[in-house]
Formats: sequence, structure tokens, C-alpha cells
Amino acid sequence: MRKNNTVLRQILFSGILLFVFALFPGYAKANREKTVRQQPSPEVVVWTYDSFNSEWGPGPEATKRFLAETGITIKWVSHGDAGELLSRLLLEGNNAGADVVLGLDQNLAERALTSGLLEAYKPKGADAIFPNLVFDTTYRLTPLDYSYFAIIYDSQRIHRPPQSLEDLTGEAYNNQLILMDPRTSSPGLGFLAWTLDVYGEDWKAYWHRLGPSILTIADGWSSGYGLFTAGEAPMVLSYTTSPGVHLEYEGTERYQAALFTEGHPMQIEVAGLLVGSKNKENAKKFLDFMVSSSFQAIIPLTNWMYPVIAIPLPASFRINPKSDKTRYPATPTDRHLTEWAELMTQLPSR
Repeated sequence: MRKNNTVLRQILFSGILLFVFALFPGYAKANREKTVRQQPSPEVVVWTYDSFNSEWGPGPEATKRFLAETGITIKWVSHGDAGELLSRLLLEGNNAGADVVLGLDQNLAERALTSGLLEAYKPKGADAIFPNLVFDTTYRLTPLDYSYFAIIYDSQRIHRPPQSLEDLTGEAYNNQLILMDPRTSSPGLGFLAWTLDVYGEDWKAYWHRLGPSILTIADGWSSGYGLFTAGEAPMVLSYTTSPGVHLEYEGTERYQAALFTEGHPMQIEVAGLLVGSKNKENAKKFLDFMVSSSFQAIIPLTNWMYPVIAIPLPASFRINPKSDKTRYPATPTDRHLTEWAELMTQLPSR
């Protein structure tokens, strides 16, 4: 009887082992699947300015398309306007935790390029970019869109729009103009460059004449244009492509761009791969995507700039004027910015 019990125990033990071994492949597979599910999704961290990733900006749609095409998630991190974006990047350096910086322009490029924070990478498809937009042939900075700075006016309140920078100083425009701070805003820096280019050594005298026309100087484009659309002033610094926004979404041609006889500066927005990127291959895929027609088709109706490759434009772009003279001003120096700030303290309080 004792012998029979021993045999029975051996049979039972063998059966249990066979059962466990039969389950083990399924258990191992399930455990592997659980491990995969627990791993974070591939991502790329992109630093940009506020309006780019707003609900009406390019960010949300770009995120959807990039995820569908590559399986990679874009993590957007917004830092105010472009000037603030660059300042934050220079402050954080290689500890920024970003893979790509997007939204600088040619006026901010020198500080970015000399920082040592950018890595050269020519995206696939970059040869299709309009050649006149490529100002960094090392491709540490790659163009993503472009437009022209202009004064936008409310045609129901301004019946005789200015036709030059000098016209803006006219008494009829007292407290009628919203500008942006060149120390924090790329349009603000572009406007200062415009005045330096036109007036040269007499630029300070021009700003003294312009002072009475300025209602306020906003920190960035979003806040400044928001004041304009709220009716705080009938003129604002923006882009020749801004009227199309109102035609597309409001069905109105009320807001117009004033064409100036001295021409208009071009702004070229760019993006670059960071040396300290922790997701470098994903970042390169993002830059490839950025110059593709899939991404570029998003730009006109969200960022309201021109695409950098040849693709059809929306019908609403018909209202956006084009100057027959494009200006390429030099970038204002730190000395210019300091002198501008001092000059602002001398103007009548607004």
C-alpha cells in the first residue's frame, strides 16, 4: 500500500509539471506583451512658441499626421514667443531635454548657431525647399515656413492706411498702433530690423517720431494680435498673410495689410536638431516630416505662413498682398536692443 501511494504521488507530481510546462509558453508570451505595453511610446520632444501648438496652430494636426505615419508621438513644449524660446534654450543648454527647437527665424539664427547646441542634419526632401530660403547651408537650421512683416489695419476704422514707415508717424495715427517687444518677439525684432535698414543711423530719431502712434508694445505676437482683434487699436504689426485668416474663418475682407513703398522684410522660420537630443533618430524623422508635403500642407491654414516647398495655396490666400520689393535687413545687435529699451523709457507713457 505504501508503494502504491508513492507511485500515485509520482504520477500526480508529473501531471502537475506537464500542466505547468504546457502553460509556460502562454505565460511567457503574456508577460512579454505586458512588458511591451508598459514601455513608453516612442516620442520626440519639440520646443516651440506658444501659438504654434495652440488649438488653432499647426501642432495638433502635425501630431496626428506624424503619429499615423511613423508611430512616434510629438511632445510639444511651448515657451512664449520666439525670442523667449531662444533665451530659454540658451539658458538650459544641453540640459534642455528637447530634441528639436522649432520657430526661430533668421534674426535669431546667429545666436542659436554660435551656441554649439545645434547639430547638422539635412532632412530627406530638403532639396525641394525654395533655394532663397536656405540661409544655413550646414542645415543646423532648416526652413519650415516664411512670410513678410507688415502693418495690418482695420479698414472700417482706418480709411487711409499708411503707405510707408514714415506715414506711421503721422498725427492721424496717434495711439493707433500695437507693436511687439524686439527682446522677446520675433516680429518685434523684425520690425526693429526694418527701421534700422530703412533709416540707418537715424533710426532713433524715427522711433521718437513714431512714439505718439504706439498704443502699446506687447511681449509677443499672440498677445499683441489679440489686442488688435479685441478692438484695442486699429493697427498691429503682423504679416502680409494675416488678412487671409479673417477671410477663411470669418468671411470678411475687413482686415488688410498695408503695402509700404520701401518694401517688406521676409521672415524665414526654421527648426533644428539639438546636440543634446535623447531621441535623435526620432528627431531626424520629425525634420524629414517637416519638409514633406504632409506637414507643409498644414502650414497655410494654421500658422498662416507660406510653405517652403511648391504646393497649392488655399483660396483665401488671394487676399494676401505681395510687395514688389523684399528687404533683407541685418539682425539688430545687443547694443541696438539696449538702446531701443532706453529709448522706450524716454517716450511719453502710454
